[in-house]
Amino acid sequence: MADNSGINPFANCLSSIEVNGEKWKFYSLPDLKDKRYEKLPYSIRVLLESAVRNCDEFYVNQSDVEKIMDWEVNQSRGVEIPFKPSRVILQDFTGVPAVVDFAAMRDAVQRLGGDPEKINPVCPADLVIDHSIQVDVSRSNLVKTPNPGGGQRSCQRSNTGSPLKVTGQGQLNSPCALCQVEGGNVPISDKVCPFHGETRPGADALEKNQMLEFERNKERFVFLKWGAKALKNMLIVPPGSGIVHQVNLEYLARVVFSDSELLYPDSLVGTDSHTTMINGLGVVGWGVGGIEAEAVMLGQSISMVLPEVVGYKLTGQPDPLTTSTDIVLTITKHLRSIGVVGKFVEFFGPGVEELSIADRATISNMCPEYGATVGFFPVDEKSLQYLRQTGREEGKISLIETYLKANKMFRNYSNAEEDPIFSQVIEMDLSTVTPCCSGPKRPHDKVAVAEMKDDFKQCLNNKPSFKGFGIPEDQQAKSIPIVFEDKEYVLKHGSVVIAAITSCTNTSNPSVMLGAGLLAKKAVEAGLSVNPYIKTSLSPGSGVVTYYLRESGVTSYLEKLGFDIVGYGCMTCIGNSGPLPDTVSDAIEKGDLVACGVLSGNRNFEGRIHPLTRANYLASPPLVIAYALAGRVDIDFQTEPLGTNQEGNPVYLRDIWPTREDIHAVEDVYVIPSMFNEVYSRIQKGNERWNKLESPEGVLYPWDEKSTYIQSPPFFSTMTKELPKIQGIKDGCVILNFGDSVTTDHISPAGSIARNSPAARYLAGRGLTPREFNSYGSRRGNDAVMARGTFANIRLVNKFVSKPGPRTIYHPTGEEMDIFDAAERYKKDNTQVVILAGKEYGSGSSRDWAAKGPWILGVKAVIAESYERIHRSNLVGMGIIPFQYLEGQNASSLGLSGKEMITIDLPQNLQPGQTVEVKLSDGKSFQVKTRFDTEVELVYFRHGGILNYMVRKMLEV
Repeated sequence: MADNSGINPFANCLSSIEVNGEKWKFYSLPDLKDKRYEKLPYSIRVLLESAVRNCDEFYVNQSDVEKIMDWEVNQSRGVEIPFKPSRVILQDFTGVPAVVDFAAMRDAVQRLGGDPEKINPVCPADLVIDHSIQVDVSRSNLVKTPNPGGGQRSCQRSNTGSPLKVTGQGQLNSPCALCQVEGGNVPISDKVCPFHGETRPGADALEKNQMLEFERNKERFVFLKWGAKALKNMLIVPPGSGIVHQVNLEYLARVVFSDSELLYPDSLVGTDSHTTMINGLGVVGWGVGGIEAEAVMLGQSISMVLPEVVGYKLTGQPDPLTTSTDIVLTITKHLRSIGVVGKFVEFFGPGVEELSIADRATISNMCPEYGATVGFFPVDEKSLQYLRQTGREEGKISLIETYLKANKMFRNYSNAEEDPIFSQVIEMDLSTVTPCCSGPKRPHDKVAVAEMKDDFKQCLNNKPSFKGFGIPEDQQAKSIPIVFEDKEYVLKHGSVVIAAITSCTNTSNPSVMLGAGLLAKKAVEAGLSVNPYIKTSLSPGSGVVTYYLRESGVTSYLEKLGFDIVGYGCMTCIGNSGPLPDTVSDAIEKGDLVACGVLSGNRNFEGRIHPLTRANYLASPPLVIAYALAGRVDIDFQTEPLGTNQEGNPVYLRDIWPTREDIHAVEDVYVIPSMFNEVYSRIQKGNERWNKLESPEGVLYPWDEKSTYIQSPPFFSTMTKELPKIQGIKDGCVILNFGDSVTTDHISPAGSIARNSPAARYLAGRGLTPREFNSYGSRRGNDAVMARGTFANIRLVNKFVSKPGPRTIYHPTGEEMDIFDAAERYKKDNTQVVILAGKEYGSGSSRDWAAKGPWILGVKAVIAESYERIHRSNLVGMGIIPFQYLEGQNASSLGLSGKEMITIDLPQNLQPGQTVEVKLSDGKSFQVKTRFDTEVELVYFRHGGILNYMVRKMLEV
């Protein structure tokens, strides 16, 4: 994706290599003959290569290359550099609004006299539909109870003749024939045979959830099919294929681009925070706002501050009883306490070689939770082994190895002489990691499993906070009886009501998935079971997981414990957990219980997983099953049994816990290349439902005014060709007054639409029933719904009102009302509105609607103590001004009540980071810093946002 608009001054570095008899060109960084290069962190070398390759003295200058080369000096100076990623990846929650914006930009360009066909992705863009499916139904009804003894299945695929060879006790005699085995039926839960794609009986949950997904999202899916045809250079992966980051890791990742005669490193940005998962395979990539990603798709470079790089040295070997999840939660806690926001983290040291690529990807996946921009593992020999395991072509692997070694981007972690210079070095011994969870409300609040019982009790006692629920002592032993399936149970504080093996963080890792399966096998054989009222589910990140779980013989045991495959997508991890049984919901509400969710996800912010699970813990898949078996989180696994076996003897967790050696022995046999090849050979073909969808044709999208999913947004409705003047704030009102850690889930929730909300009233007014409301995430293509859903989180804490919820005070009258209604009143009064916030404003998932929604509500600026990186970028991209209190100041220290009217004058020659004065209606004033961090961000702001800038730019072409 080199930019050829000018002559590259580094053309003398263009070199060639021959691999497998074919010649390739590449920009050789060693040919720069600069001693500083070999001292650079490997992640910075990728930024340097991009600058060298794209240097044209227009978008990228020679001075930019020098800035990166001089990283050791410039790393802490706030130096701005451009970066052109090789590609963009999107999921459908953020991808739909991106395609909507492309369609709206085409309309705007045509309205202003330009050619709409010029609005197309310039670099490759992949969109994976994975956020739409929900756990509406769980626990399938099996056709036959499986034989717990398992047995061999060597299933010969009739269409390819490629066997999936497995050793064991039995033998399949036919290619499929509904997979009959001598002596009985093979346990079945999938509607589609995972080996042949042939129909099988059963699978209520998977089939019903996929059916409901298409019913709810037909309009969105039709629109995306239009985008796939109308927009060039965009691949759309149909629903039911898997989770975007796992599909990226197993299939989409190039590692090195070779789609022309020029070789260059794979790199990307994505519209999801956990895009960083690909760092585990040695690909530099991170999450950006949807708005910024659209600019990259249109050929713009990212303007970024040259980051510090923290070297994280790993030593030692993991304990046999720990999992990769334990390791990542420990690292997350460690790095969060150190503070790595805005920095790159690069892993090195001999301990890295003890980790598989799946382990590394798990650590990289949770990069947003420890706050860094990337969590990077340079490519090494294990990376190549993973590419082989996942079915990549041997010729491509040889090309990757040869190119990276030629450019000194290939690592040997055991060779300390290859260690680069880092801004700071932190060390962790893997042998010190112990089993742990994180929660109850934040992913970096690690709790050792041995301390979970005491920690939860302490959380009940603590005042409401990230580690407290404020339950009076005389209420902590409260119990509420329920009747479920004609049997009586009791719910208490700490009762588990959701147990979900979910999220690409863990389902991409065969070791923890097979570990869960082996634990389930031992649990079933010991006579243990999971209470049926607990909503259990298994949502793999790709079809490959189905293959190896089935081939290894553990699927039937998972199903016996209620962990049926309910769909292929993010599901519970993003709040698509679906409803709880009515009797459970009623009991939780009646007793005001702190009910718990346990999930193998990456985020557990309050209100995210389910409105009724106030405590949510992140855990490895085996621990998810363990807590489901226990039925509660306040258990000491060392001293308290999970249950009793058939002989009445106690069964402890240690009795059924598999070791890493046990797991790896199974993984080596059952996770094989042919599985990956089979799954991904069909990925673009879609499924029957997808293929039957009919979509419109044409350059411009024919908007349907009756649609409640897809509407043309108002972002360009008043846009002119001329550049407007910079405007500040004049007598603005504070619409919301927040404390710390307001997340994008608070600002723009993705989950269910509450029946008493403004969005529900809007949809009901258009004839929809509550069953048809779907989620906010699924309706991101409709600005009317999303504006009403902005700040609609029921756990939102606004200092203006006494209780959590989406309410505020309309200051002119003192009335309390819904936030959307207050914003409409302010608009009617022609009053600008401002938000006050504490630290880490906008933390959590990257959501462009967390900036678009406030823009539609009329928010002109936010004044906060600090910002999450992606969200601040999104605010800038929408033309909302991010102001920051000076060091040591906040609303409390300045005596702000939020009832004051605010005036902020901005000069026409505003500079990045400039300090300006805030004048209050009571005569007081204070200084704030404008968080436009680069000149490019100021350009976007002057245009009214990045999309407006791109439209005007296209009109000039």
